[in-house]
Amino acid sequence: MKKILLIIPLIFLASCKNSGETEKSISQVAIEKPAFTQQEALRGKELLEAKCYVCHGPDASENARIAPPMVAIKARYLMDNPNKEEFANAIWKFVEKPSLEKGKMKGALKRFGVMPYQPYKEEEIRLLSDYIYEFKIEEPDCFKEHWEKGHGGKGDYQQQGKVFHNGAEPAEKSIKQLGLEMAQSTQKVLGKNLMGSMQKEGPVAALKFCNERAYPLTDSMATVHGAKIKRVSEKARNPLNKANSQEMEQIAYFKEKIGAKEDYEPIVIENGDKTQFYYPIVTNDMCLKCHGKPGEDIATEVVSILRERYPSDAATGYSTNEVRGIWSIVLENTNN
Repeated sequence: MKKILLIIPLIFLASCKNSGETEKSISQVAIEKPAFTQQEALRGKELLEAKCYVCHGPDASENARIAPPMVAIKARYLMDNPNKEEFANAIWKFVEKPSLEKGKMKGALKRFGVMPYQPYKEEEIRLLSDYIYEFKIEEPDCFKEHWEKGHGGKGDYQQQGKVFHNGAEPAEKSIKQLGLEMAQSTQKVLGKNLMGSMQKEGPVAALKFCNERAYPLTDSMATVHGAKIKRVSEKARNPLNKANSQEMEQIAYFKEKIGAKEDYEPIVIENGDKTQFYYPIVTNDMCLKCHGKPGEDIATEVVSILRERYPSDAATGYSTNEVRGIWSIVLENTNN
């Protein structure tokens, strides 16, 4: 078997159809930093989509929204931080350790609550912030109307920035890229539903969602992608999620890397006509509502439900930035 390491991040981890983009010269914007290289711009775009769009994407309906679209965050932060460096500083200041006091979007914080802390790297957040500043990002087609109405109809809103053009001919996706997309899209579906349940009804509803809907949703995504998609753990809540011996090896690898605060990469193992993909599921503050320490992070009511529904539950006692489990995906090799 051949083991290949990929250098692409994944994260655990918004209203109307997307509007068309219109050209606007970046010369209209004051920029203190040098302009992006094409490679940096592409990397910033990838980080934005992987780390932000699970919650802040442009395509959720208004009622299904769990956080403001990223374009609203861009517009609001530019009001106080008109140059590129200040803009990136302000975004990182909040993301580094989110709190109600640090937040600028008071209406959104009241509606959605404070985002859960996630151990993002500063250099990645600054890179995606620079991309947001320099380039237009997707926005719901009714965002302009909502923004102007919410700000008293002052002025004609137009998003600043250039339109991003990759410039390269689209290449056929490798099986490794497909594996990453499968994990990302499945995480996005589960994450949106879980956070929506948590926000609207609290951890009891989120636990009910995991108990009743996580497996069907994962299976449906596996059907869409034509692959076998699993979430597995060494400390399983549901016995069906117990990792096998090979998966335990990969969990140990990711635990070692994350525990030592070292960079880690997705793992792909090719074996004949199949490819096995692994990537860690890392805890954040929201995870601790059901996977943290009983009596401290996990409410008494939730502890009681866990004992009733999962008598053999081993999936508690976690802190933030720990390996909760891994994505284990089997794909067919198209080149064989």
